[in-house]
Amino acid sequence: MDNQCDTIAAQATPAGEGGVAIVRLSGTHSEKILMRVFRPKAGGMLESRRLTYGVVVDGEQIVDEAMAVLMRAPHSYTREDVAEIHCHGSDALVRRILFLLLANGARMAKPGEFTYRAFLHGRIDLTQAEGVMRMIRAGSERAMSAAIRQMEGGVSSFVRAAREEIVGLLAGLAAAIDFPDEVEETQTAAQIRASCMAIRERLLNGCDPRAGRIADEGLSVVLCGRPNAGKSSLLNALIGCERAIVTDIPGTTRDTLTESFQVNGLRINLTDTAGLRATEDAVEKMGVQRAQRALRDADVRVLVLDSSAPICADDLASLDGLSPDVIVLSKSDLPPMLTSNALSSFGNVPIVTVCAPLGEGMDELRHLLASFAPADGSESAMLSQARHVEAAQRACVSLLDAVHSIDEGMPIDLCAVDLSAALDILGEITGETMNEHVIDEVFSRFCVGK
Repeated sequence: MDNQCDTIAAQATPAGEGGVAIVRLSGTHSEKILMRVFRPKAGGMLESRRLTYGVVVDGEQIVDEAMAVLMRAPHSYTREDVAEIHCHGSDALVRRILFLLLANGARMAKPGEFTYRAFLHGRIDLTQAEGVMRMIRAGSERAMSAAIRQMEGGVSSFVRAAREEIVGLLAGLAAAIDFPDEVEETQTAAQIRASCMAIRERLLNGCDPRAGRIADEGLSVVLCGRPNAGKSSLLNALIGCERAIVTDIPGTTRDTLTESFQVNGLRINLTDTAGLRATEDAVEKMGVQRAQRALRDADVRVLVLDSSAPICADDLASLDGLSPDVIVLSKSDLPPMLTSNALSSFGNVPIVTVCAPLGEGMDELRHLLASFAPADGSESAMLSQARHVEAAQRACVSLLDAVHSIDEGMPIDLCAVDLSAALDILGEITGETMNEHVIDEVFSRFCVGK
């Protein structure tokens, strides 16, 4: 992003009708521009970080009754002078106020430019900036918790600890090269090798992209089973509303149907699928294919069996060759026909007996499904976003290259190349090693106004 000396303006609240909308300014001329369009009712200058009542004006014409706040640098989100106008939540009104600000010297902010300036001025690092966007998009308490940890520097401290250790190794390496009579090279090489392996192991153990995806997007649970096994009734009971069509006619569900619910702050995306069976119906065939794709991509595969009927070939076919993670015995209000011997062929899989129309077994099943998600805040998932994991894995390759050079008896100073590479790669995660392409890519995902 260029023109960082400009004063930028944007709407900081979502578009649409609302009680209040916020228009934000940031830059050297924020106060001057604000005072051209906002007139405090009590007169005088604005006190920093205090909301002031007044009116928005266009010349002598009153545009709106509003509140304004000025936050002088460095005590602001961007560490620049920041000003906000809290006006009534009308799209037309917000547009007019923005036009007034632009006419008085501001320019429209680019996506993520406020947070970008906070990053440039050292208020946050790159991972914390990503945490801001993660918080904005959070759709569950689990996602919010992960975003808060990232915003507070959980990822940063983990990465910086590894970087500090590598800096220490480089310092020890330099001492061994510069003072060969005082520092034993063989001993130094052994220490560097052991430390490289320890750092590498810690980084790899901290990588868990699945945990990040589940926290942000939710746990993917797919129901499978032969037609009329009770999948649609189960989906309705779990989400608490009549979303799927339920009839006694086999093959009612022709497509995948996904709905979400939350258990202890975890979002669970539950997908009902067409019963897998051989069919000549073209539409049902497409539904079967979509069901097979959903099963392959699922975090948890739930096989729904009609407990009032024996297991048949269609039950096994519904798994599409995959093993179930959970077995649900539906229709428990009817006389049971399934035997323990029939279920033993599936191995040691958790089994829950339910009656969907009566709501029996639903709480047990909800908590069982939630148990398949990684623990919230687990130390093993410090690096859970794809960009962080990819960089950490590249750093681990460089650390391993350093180990190989030691094992092959190469001059010890060659390790410095690989250690420096690992140091720079880890710096990409926090933004300490500036890579304009990576930084632009991160901020391009932000909304305007943040």
